[in-house]
Amino acid sequence: MTLLNTYSEYDAWAWIYHKTLGVRYCSPRLQILEKLLLKHLPHQANILDLCCGTGQVAQHLIAKGYELTGIDNSQKMIDYARKTAPSGKFIVDDARSFQLPSTFDAVISTSAGLNHILNIDELKKVFENVYAALQENSWFLFDLNLDKAYQIHDEQGTLVEGYIEDDYALAISRSHNHESNTSCLKLAIFYLLETGWQRSNLICPVKGYSQPEIEYILEKVGFTEINVYNCHGDLELTESDDFVYFVARKR
Repeated sequence: MTLLNTYSEYDAWAWIYHKTLGVRYCSPRLQILEKLLLKHLPHQANILDLCCGTGQVAQHLIAKGYELTGIDNSQKMIDYARKTAPSGKFIVDDARSFQLPSTFDAVISTSAGLNHILNIDELKKVFENVYAALQENSWFLFDLNLDKAYQIHDEQGTLVEGYIEDDYALAISRSHNHESNTSCLKLAIFYLLETGWQRSNLICPVKGYSQPEIEYILEKVGFTEINVYNCHGDLELTESDDFVYFVARKR
């Protein structure tokens, strides 16, 4: 399998993600996990956190008594995760090619990590790897920005998120090429060092998918009981819902 992107550039994102984004994204995801997934799992369930980032979600799940394994393809993300959740098991590996035995009660992937998989064939491979890692009658929960979440942005970019603190500042913009139907995140990161402020730039390509095509490849892989929820964890989707949670089961 030829992989189009190795994600090594995400090492440059690790410090700022650990400092701010992982923390900010964690709380709402935990509420959804409680509502949609954790109630189905046995005590001390074995959970795989795919695209785990710097380990904030893993840390909270471990504190609740779950066994936790995290996978991310950024070495620096994993280095932070091992410090954030030292009792977890963390592996540097690619979501598109990892192989683990069928020992997990659930697999999760949050904070739109799978939007960084840039074509449907590679995303299908991710789902196949997840399916193989799950025990029978186990669960897969992940969130995604749908294609319409990216299509509203123009090629010049739209500022979507920004933070200013005493020792760092961050601006994130999204742009979308309507001709090629491709998108990217652009990050400008400012760090305060002893010698003054330093700027780093990072461009991350992302891909939005439609709800029907995601449901179709989940079914092709073998998942059943597929449900789609809005950002609040409710089934009542509207035309304006562009960030959703998928929950599926391996029977």
